Amino acid sequence: MMRKNKRGWIKIIEAFIAILLIAGVLLVVIDKGYISKGGVGKKIYEAELSILREIELDDKLRSEILEIDEDKLPKKGPPGVVLKLDIRTPDYLECVSMVCATDVICLADVYHNIPLDKDVYSKAVPIFAELDKYSPRQLKLFCWTD
Repeated sequence: MMRKNKRGWIKIIEAFIAILLIAGVLLVVIDKGYISKGGVGKKIYEAELSILREIELDDKLRSEILEIDEDKLPKKGPPGVVLKLDIRTPDYLECVSMVCATDVICLADVYHNIPLDKDVYSKAVPIFAELDKYSPRQLKLFCWTD
């Protein structure tokens, strides 16, 4: 009688271990899929952030952004920003910029020919003020791979 109970417990333990092994294998397979997708996106976001920080810290480019009339927003990036974007954009990316008011959602599909079949990565940075002028704006960058 005791022998049958031990066999039952052994079967339960075997089933539990089998479930744990299957779950472990599934987690490893799923995790590898996310790593390969996240690698490109992370690389693109880092490139975007680098470009935006460089523009944000350049006084001349900040002035260009802040001088845009609020009535004309949202608008494509000013010439200096576009030039900086052309110089700093990595070869594997296509990027466009937008200047918008800080309280508005910036959508680039209206102003740029962004391909619909691509994954578009977007990052924004606020440009608030100069010493003599307060007119907050946001500079938004939209990038996708070639």
